[in-house]
Amino acid sequence: MTLLMPPEWAPQDWLWIGFPHLAEEWPSFLEPAQEQIAAFANAVANSGQEVRLLVRDETNAARARALVSSKVTLEQRVYGDIWLRDTGPLVRGDRSALRCGFNGWGGKYEMPGDETIGAELARDAGLDVIERDWILEGGAIDGDGTGLVVTTEQCLLNPNRNPEMTRAEIESALQRDLGFDRFLWLGDGLINDHTDGHVDNLARFVAPGRLCLPRATGTDDPNAAVYSDAKARAEAFGVEVAEIPSPGRIERDGQVEPASYVNFAITSNLVAVPTFGSPHDADGVAAIAGLFPDRETIGLPADAVLAGGGGFHCASQQMPARN
Repeated sequence: MTLLMPPEWAPQDWLWIGFPHLAEEWPSFLEPAQEQIAAFANAVANSGQEVRLLVRDETNAARARALVSSKVTLEQRVYGDIWLRDTGPLVRGDRSALRCGFNGWGGKYEMPGDETIGAELARDAGLDVIERDWILEGGAIDGDGTGLVVTTEQCLLNPNRNPEMTRAEIESALQRDLGFDRFLWLGDGLINDHTDGHVDNLARFVAPGRLCLPRATGTDDPNAAVYSDAKARAEAFGVEVAEIPSPGRIERDGQVEPASYVNFAITSNLVAVPTFGSPHDADGVAAIAGLFPDRETIGLPADAVLAGGGGFHCASQQMPARN
């Protein structure tokens, strides 16, 4: 079997989702963030896919039980942030799980459990765990299932991740550990993204060789230059670009938020798109629905989730089905 990670649209056995529990990480937004993550978990479970919702302690579990249906399984675990896309296992085609080093997104958000939760989930799922010491978060890469991966220079070449590694050495590590053999490097990610420009908030493969990218919405879209540069790089590389509307300018307390419909979660039967109360929400969801004719696509409020630094894709990690 190949080491290559299955694309996200491949069949999945279940979806892990993290449930918010730290009030200091969600100032004034913990309860609505919990409600929005619960709605996401319920939607996936109601679509017919197993959902394993991680909760931190019994108090956190009681709150989750009050919000989710009986179709959602709760698992009490030790974790800090809920962003399992980055801390969870990256399952390869050979049914092993890769766990690279994790340093709290460049040393900014280090919390107990985040370094170990990925290996714990993988071993409890019966997977062999391959551990590497270079830093890699799952949200920093996105593959199309053919060996092509997209990432950003802002994140993977950031000196707060792997300062001793060159671009060529990072490409070599991605090939050795995840089977990627072609590399599409975009530039910067979204403005004020806590992750230093994770690609899953900017560009996502929706089919082999087909990349979904936002286009600027409104004359004051703060990421217009980011989107334009990403499109130019992708087209020069030779992939097909499928553009969707951006949410436009989204601010909280006068600061631009890294809001993106591209942070959608692809599950076996459903695509869950984060929405932000933008007048462009309906158009964004409809555009993504057009990219997935084989699945239902729904928009779910995620403004409170975003207040903690991410979206539905960030908060989840799939377990690919056995081939």
